[in-house]
Amino acid sequence: MSLSSNPWNSWLCLLASVLLLPGCQSASDSAKDSGKPVIALIMKSLANEFFLTMEQGAKEHQQKNTADYTLITNGIKDELDVSRQVDLVEQMIAQRVNAIVIAPADSKALVAVCKKAQEAGIVVINIDNKFDAEVLAAQNVKIPFIGPDNRKGAQLAGEQLVKKLTAGDKVAIVEGVPSAFNAQQRKLGFEDALKAGKLTIANSQSAGWEMSKANQVVSAMIAEQPDLKAICCANDSMALGAVAALKEAGKSDQVLVIGFDNISAVRQLVKEGKVLATVDQHGDQLAVFGIEYALEILRKKATPADRETPVDLITADKLK
Repeated sequence: MSLSSNPWNSWLCLLASVLLLPGCQSASDSAKDSGKPVIALIMKSLANEFFLTMEQGAKEHQQKNTADYTLITNGIKDELDVSRQVDLVEQMIAQRVNAIVIAPADSKALVAVCKKAQEAGIVVINIDNKFDAEVLAAQNVKIPFIGPDNRKGAQLAGEQLVKKLTAGDKVAIVEGVPSAFNAQQRKLGFEDALKAGKLTIANSQSAGWEMSKANQVVSAMIAEQPDLKAICCANDSMALGAVAALKEAGKSDQVLVIGFDNISAVRQLVKEGKVLATVDQHGDQLAVFGIEYALEILRKKATPADRETPVDLITADKLK
């Protein structure tokens, strides 16, 4: 019996796609044989609407450009599961993809494995959350960042908040993961605007990007400081948690909320006046920007460099 007619052969090759057994091709091998580069998009939590939107934008782009490249998408279930994201990069190295576009869960911990990918000849593009400059320098690696100025975006939202409050009013900040560069930058952007507006930053705590954690954090904040006038949330998932906490406390009309990401649920709350503003970093295009740059580098052998992408303030007036 020939190998091709053996009924166990299909099963073995399916298993090989996971275990990468010698003698059977992975999906990326097959795509390479077609002459098309394989791009892997590795995201953070697909439980977060922002990253689902990012994935959908990338898939739509690939469908319009099927002759140009093959796309593999993956993400982690928990935004804090750094080790799982490292594993995903290792898998893409083993599958010998041509490029990895990654939104890292941690600005420091993913640098080493991405350097390993580069050393394997894979183009690596950093999107969404920028790698730590000191860690990149220490490991002597350059990875281009394609993404927004998070500090500028948060400052735009903070400035909108300042217009609604009075000097001295107390404001709290709900931060993202402290080790994430975008979380650090958004906190700084909020602080820039609040300090310039002479508002008082009464509290600042991390809720790890998560809605349920933000609900708990904000519930405690408003219990401890009942005179808070506003909550600045470093992403929209946490803004949803803040809105729920305020509703539970009967303070929906007393405390303003701003977010960051422009997910559909928060966009609707902005329309309804329940969230003052959010920031659109164009999540549906963010991965596309990274994919297009990866393809450009593969085609032209260009020297990678950072590229800034747009951020826009979203208010009720802009949604009419």
